[in-house]
Amino acid sequence: MILADFGARVVRVDRTTHSAMATDVQGRGKRSLALDLKRPAGAAVLRRLCRGADVLIEPFRHGIMEKLGLGPDVLLQENPRLIYARLTGFGQTGKYASSAGHDINYLALSGVLSKLGRKDENPYAPLNLLADFAGGGVMCAMGIVSALYERTRSGKGQVIDASMVEGVAYLSSFLWKSQKLGLWNRPRGENLLDSGAPFYETYKTSDGKYMAVGAIEPQFYEQLLKGLNLDSDELPSQLSFSDWPEMKKKFASVFAQKTQAEWCSIFDGTDACVTPVLSFDDVASHQHNKQRSSFIKNDQEEISPRPAPLLSRTPAVPSFKRDPFIGEHTEEILLEYGFTEQEITKLYSDKVIEFGKPKANL
Repeated sequence: MILADFGARVVRVDRTTHSAMATDVQGRGKRSLALDLKRPAGAAVLRRLCRGADVLIEPFRHGIMEKLGLGPDVLLQENPRLIYARLTGFGQTGKYASSAGHDINYLALSGVLSKLGRKDENPYAPLNLLADFAGGGVMCAMGIVSALYERTRSGKGQVIDASMVEGVAYLSSFLWKSQKLGLWNRPRGENLLDSGAPFYETYKTSDGKYMAVGAIEPQFYEQLLKGLNLDSDELPSQLSFSDWPEMKKKFASVFAQKTQAEWCSIFDGTDACVTPVLSFDDVASHQHNKQRSSFIKNDQEEISPRPAPLLSRTPAVPSFKRDPFIGEHTEEILLEYGFTEQEITKLYSDKVIEFGKPKANL
C-alpha cells in the first residue's frame, strides 16, 4: 500500500476462490489478479509476470516459493533486475524459519515485548502494530526503495530478507543504545518512558476521556504544574522516583476535575506537552489534523490517514477508489503483460485464473 500510494503500480496476486471479498484491508491502489499458484500453469503465469516486474513481495514461510518453482534463483535468472522481497516473521534462516507465528511472537523474540507493560503486570503487546507493520511492512518498503536506488547504479536486482523479529529489534535500537543512560535501570513500568513517571502518562478526565502528558524537560514540567494549578515548591523533586506513585495519584485527582475540552483550553498553545487522547471518531475533526488534511476520505466515505511523510514536489497520491475484488483485474493485467486472448481463455477454462466481477449491492 505504501508503494502504491507513492506511485508504484501494484498487482496483488490472490488465490483463486469463490469469494469476491478480499481479507486485505490495505488494498488501496492495488489491482487484483486471481491465480492458482499450486498448478504448474499458474506458477508459469507468475514467472512471466516477474520477467516484466521491478519488485516481487512474497509473504510465505521459508521454502514455499522454492517448492512452487518460484524461488529467487529461478526468477532472478529470468529477470536479473528483479527486487525479490521476502517478508516473513522469523526470516529465511534460523530455528524458527519454517514455524508459524504472529506479531506478538515476533515482538517477544525481538526482546522488545519484555520492555512493554505496566508495573506488576504481564508484558503487553500494543495491538499488532510494531512487528507486523513497523518492523515488517515499513522496514520492507524501505528495503525495497533502497534496493531500487542501488539498482540505478548496478543495474542488478537482489533478494531482501525482511524478518519482522529483526525489523522490530532494529526499530528498538534506541532502547539498546540508551541503556548506559540509566533510563531502564528499574523494573518494567517503573522507568521514565514506560509509564513509571507521573509526567509521562495518561490521565482520565471528568467526562471519561483522557489526556496524554509528556513533560520530561524541567521547563515543560513547570508548565504542566502551572496548568494543573500546583506549586512546585510544595511538591517533591520531579525526578524523585520514590515519590512518583504518590505524584501520579495527585495528578490523576486534578485531571479528574475537568473535561478533556477544558484541559485542552488550558494546555493548548503552551509547552506543557499535554494533548488530548483522540478517538478514531474525533481525530479527523481535530483542528490541527484538519488544518494539515492529515486524514482523507475515499469514494465510500471511509476515513483513513493520509500517506506520510509529505513530499513537497511529489506527494503521495492515494487512490480514492474502493479496494479491489479478488480477480477483478485478472484479464487486463494479463493483457498488459503480453498474454493473448486465447491464452487467457485457456487459463480460465483450465481454472488456473479467475475473473472477479463486483456484484451489485442488492
